[in-house]
Amino acid sequence: MRLDHLSVLRIRGADALRFLQGQLSNDMEKLRAESSLYAGLHDPQGRVIALLRLVALEDDDVLALLPRERAPIVQAHLRRYVLRAKVTIDVADAEWNAVGLCGPDAEPAARLHKSVRLSTDPLRLIVIASRHERLPEGDRLEPGEWQALDVADGLPEITPATSGLFVSQMLNLDLLDAISFQKGCYTGQEIIARAHYRGRVKRRLQRFATEQQRALEPGERVVLSDGRRAQIVRQARFGQVGSEFLAVAPLPDRDDAKVDATAEDESGAEVLVATQLSLPYALPAD
Repeated sequence: MRLDHLSVLRIRGADALRFLQGQLSNDMEKLRAESSLYAGLHDPQGRVIALLRLVALEDDDVLALLPRERAPIVQAHLRRYVLRAKVTIDVADAEWNAVGLCGPDAEPAARLHKSVRLSTDPLRLIVIASRHERLPEGDRLEPGEWQALDVADGLPEITPATSGLFVSQMLNLDLLDAISFQKGCYTGQEIIARAHYRGRVKRRLQRFATEQQRALEPGERVVLSDGRRAQIVRQARFGQVGSEFLAVAPLPDRDDAKVDATAEDESGAEVLVATQLSLPYALPAD
């Protein structure tokens, strides 16, 4: 399927990798050898402003995928820090587009393109292709199906409503290989490193299912039926049979974080009847 909800930023110039190294949470040196990198853009308090998936056309030419509604904001944010660096940052949607591939033939179909691997079960890739190139052929996926796979894979998404709400580890970026703890300084690095080496991350992104028929908005606060307070990150709805969603909440064995699961708690948050589901990666012990 065409991922029309994604935009492509193009960061190029002699200082492109050095510039990104000081702005993003992953190690840009690895981008030279790997097909793609996942990274967060953070504020000085270590809270996530945006999530980017990066591929390198050349050492001085990088493409970054991110939600279309965030692209102009991230472009403006990064441009403020360019100063004397030899780098340009442009929205390149007129030149490039993103296409999602899913299934056992996804990898052969993507071999002539720059691609991002999202998961292995099922195998799922994003191809970043020139708008002049012919795309792989296959059966069409609906946008709701793709979003459901993102939720099942435990992949967070940052929207205008959730930008700046969550510290990196709350979104499991450390478990999704989106943070390097060996690289040098970048914006937000001190807070993220402190949480990793010295502190406990009390809340984590987790996956749930509910049969309640309503939209759950990113950033919305709810009380789960087991008494935990949670904040919605993203949702995949399944017609009249409910939905799955990702939310940041205390881990299930943290009794000190629970409240009385009545119809409404003192903050006005609705009680949501939900069942916890597993993620394809392991959450750390408390």
